[in-house]
Amino acid sequence: MRSMPRSIVRATFILLIAIAASSSPAGPRRRSARSGVAPRPVHRILFIGNSLTYTNDLPAMVCGLARFRGFSATCESVTFGGFDLRDHLQAGSAVRKLAAEKWSIVVLQQGPSSLDESRVLLRQWTAEFDPKIRAAGARPALYAVWPAEENFDSFVRAGESYRLGAQDVGGMLFPAGTAWLAALKLDAGLPLYGPDRFHPSRLGTYLAALVFHRCIWEELPDAFADPAVAQSIANGPPGVDAYRLQLLTNAAQQPSCDPNTSSATERSR
Repeated sequence: MRSMPRSIVRATFILLIAIAASSSPAGPRRRSARSGVAPRPVHRILFIGNSLTYTNDLPAMVCGLARFRGFSATCESVTFGGFDLRDHLQAGSAVRKLAAEKWSIVVLQQGPSSLDESRVLLRQWTAEFDPKIRAAGARPALYAVWPAEENFDSFVRAGESYRLGAQDVGGMLFPAGTAWLAALKLDAGLPLYGPDRFHPSRLGTYLAALVFHRCIWEELPDAFADPAVAQSIANGPPGVDAYRLQLLTNAAQQPSCDPNTSSATERSR
């Protein structure tokens, strides 16, 4: 029998090597590693609330922090001074926006709701919003605010009201008021309140935005304590130095974002 030409043998050998390489375990592992990298979610966040949300433009700060870190997010709001959630349900503009667009997170906020009656109403109105939010493809979230400075002792009750409201609907919790309390325990002189001692200062809103960022994107980088970064995100000087900004980031780390878990700050009271 005559032997095959060398050129044919060489070509056959190369073909066999290529087939073996494509079917080896290393090939599928590399492909699965590439395909296993989950894309970062794109969040469309709608804020429904009152002046505690629009003072210093909290939605813009939340999205500003996200963009600084390379996350994709858009933030819009329906806010009116003095509104509670029932007012929004009755006025209709927030409900119409929910019906007209798709969202990923819808943030609900009203006053501190620390009294027994206001807690009941917060939970009731949150439950009424829930199916409308779900129909928009979103998850409901509660933005837990703080009491007026003169009602300082009601911090914990306000946080608990919002936690229960989020728990009722299986929603998210942004415990900004609890982070405020943690920050004031670290430094009672932090200027979180604005001139009326109820609405937030620019620094107070920045602390709330840090809480949102941690609860949504599960990180809180040291860069957020850089005064230059804070000034850029807050659209103005935060009014404190790097040391006190670090206190803010430490405070933002403390409360639980899980509505099924009371925060360490609340348990310590």
